[in-house]
Amino acid sequence: MKDTTTANGTKKVTRSELIELLNEDLSREYQAIIGYVVYSQVLKGAEFMNIAGELEIHAAQELSHALIIAKQIDYLGGMPTVEAKTVRTSKKATEMLHFDLDNETETIRNYRKRVRQCEDLGEYAMGEQIRGILIQEQDHQIALATALGKSVPLPHKAS
Repeated sequence: MKDTTTANGTKKVTRSELIELLNEDLSREYQAIIGYVVYSQVLKGAEFMNIAGELEIHAAQELSHALIIAKQIDYLGGMPTVEAKTVRTSKKATEMLHFDLDNETETIRNYRKRVRQCEDLGEYAMGEQIRGILIQEQDHQIALATALGKSVPLPHKAS
């Protein structure tokens, strides 16, 4: 049986599997757009004014990410999804920020895998596009962790 794991420990994927994975990423980007739009408007209290304004900026950045990912899916011959992952809400501002932080941590973990998967397929330019997204996602993660008074979570699963 042929080994489907690369030297860096990432599962080797086909182009069609990469399309599916990128569509999952796109669903997460849609989730982030919706979450940031809602959260930026419903966060209340002086302690959340700065982060609420920053979340508005994040919403626009996530739209840019969605467009980049959709373009990559199309390039690979796939159809970009129209489904967003579920957006969790709460009446408690800190809970919403925790939801966002969890989502950003998952997104970063997945995009790091995606970069390696793209490169394994020889799709170096696509990997660079995703690296650019990663930079902004990490900035979002830092802003959310800072607003919550926490350290930035490690990107790997604790399971």
